[in-house]
Amino acid sequence: MTAGLNTRMRLAAALLSVAVALVSYRYVAQGGPMPQNVAHNRFVQPWIIIHAGAAATALLSGPLHLLQTLRQHRPRAHRWVGRVYVAGCLVGGGSGLVLAAGVSEGPVAQAGFACLGVLWITVTVQGWRSARARRWADHRRWMVRSFALTFAAVTLRLYIPIALALGLDFSSAYRAIAWLAWVPNAIATKFYLNRQRAPLSSPLTQASTR
Repeated sequence: MTAGLNTRMRLAAALLSVAVALVSYRYVAQGGPMPQNVAHNRFVQPWIIIHAGAAATALLSGPLHLLQTLRQHRPRAHRWVGRVYVAGCLVGGGSGLVLAAGVSEGPVAQAGFACLGVLWITVTVQGWRSARARRWADHRRWMVRSFALTFAAVTLRLYIPIALALGLDFSSAYRAIAWLAWVPNAIATKFYLNRQRAPLSSPLTQASTR
């Protein structure tokens, strides 16, 4: 039952990631409506285009990068998807820091998004470095942490309509969402990784010794 639940949760997370990524690419195409909070960002152009394109790419490639079957049977494809994912995270995180400084809802929201950007870059770099050092268990854990922060793009878009449906003041809610979008993700990931009793190893280790 637990395995089935985990599978359904992963599938739901992957589908939500794809949906948000595809919608976010509208900023790259410069088509469709732009929410007021985004439009009022002091650094919206050109940084929203860079950020949306990179973060959406990370959202699309992240679930693939974490697929066990891809790691086991297509290690070369896993490495290339991983490179795309890391590039998306680093560019998305860097441009996100610029946008965080321009958030119009004040310093609390700015600090929330800035912390997300710094941590997103940090854990992704740690994941990349551990892969380069062939520390596969560490690599796996860091990349799970990284995707939890990447998934903040999804949780952000879940919280906003909830806040609007509850009739909350948008500016006040957005300050909280700047933290709620990623802090619970990070906490849940910590509990998830702590529950993994067996070492997380990668079949890339086996592939590299053949």
